[in-house]
Amino acid sequence: MEAGSGPPTPARVSLAGALEHRYAGLRGLEPVEFALEGPGIVAVVGANGAGKSTLLRIIAGLLRPSHGSTTCRVDGRAVAPPERRHHVGYASPELHFYAELGVAENLRFAAEARGLADPDADVAAALARVGLERRAGDRVDALSSGMKQRLRLAAALLHRPPLLLLDEAGSHLDEDGRRALESIVADESRRGLVVLATNDEREWRLAERQVRLSGGGLGHPA
Repeated sequence: MEAGSGPPTPARVSLAGALEHRYAGLRGLEPVEFALEGPGIVAVVGANGAGKSTLLRIIAGLLRPSHGSTTCRVDGRAVAPPERRHHVGYASPELHFYAELGVAENLRFAAEARGLADPDADVAAALARVGLERRAGDRVDALSSGMKQRLRLAAALLHRPPLLLLDEAGSHLDEDGRRALESIVADESRRGLVVLATNDEREWRLAERQVRLSGGGLGHPA
C-alpha cells in the first residue's frame, strides 16, 4: 500500500460447493454442501477424520473431489481450481520447508516462485506479522514446532491473498503465538475470507458461521 493511502478495499470472496471425496474406495469426506461469503470468518468443524483437511485442499485447488465441484469467485470473477494458488493462502500441517535453509531463505524462495515484485519486503512483512523477524537467519531445523507453525502462517500470508485457508492453525502455538494468530485472523477477515478447519473452541469461536462435517474416520466402502 502506498504511503498516505487509505486501507485496501476488502475483497468480495464467495465459495460454494456440493461434493464428496473417497480415498482408495473409502469415503474420506461425506457429501457436503456450502455457500460462503467474505469478508468474514468461517470455521469448518467435525470429528477427527470427517474430512476437514480434505475440504480445504479441495477449495484450494490442490485436490479434485471424487464427486461434485466447488466454485470460487473473487470480486465477481470466477477462479478455476488451477488458478486458485494466486488467490489463496494455505497453511496446514502438511506444509514443510527446506530444513537446511534459513527461515527467510525459505520464504524468499516461495515469494520468487510466486513472482512477487519485492520478495525481500514481502518476506520481512510476513515474518513480522507472525513474530519471527528475529529468527529470519535461523535454519528451519533449529525451530521448535510452534515456530514452524508460525512459519507456515507466514508462508500463507506472503502474497496477501483474499482467501486464507488455515488447517489446525493453532497447532503447537504458545499463548503469544495464539494472540498473533487471533490478530492475523481478525485483520485478514476484514480484507477477505478466512476459513479455519479446527476442533479447537478457541478458534471456532472466532468465526461468524460454521460448516459442520458429518462422519469421522475413513469408512463406508464405495
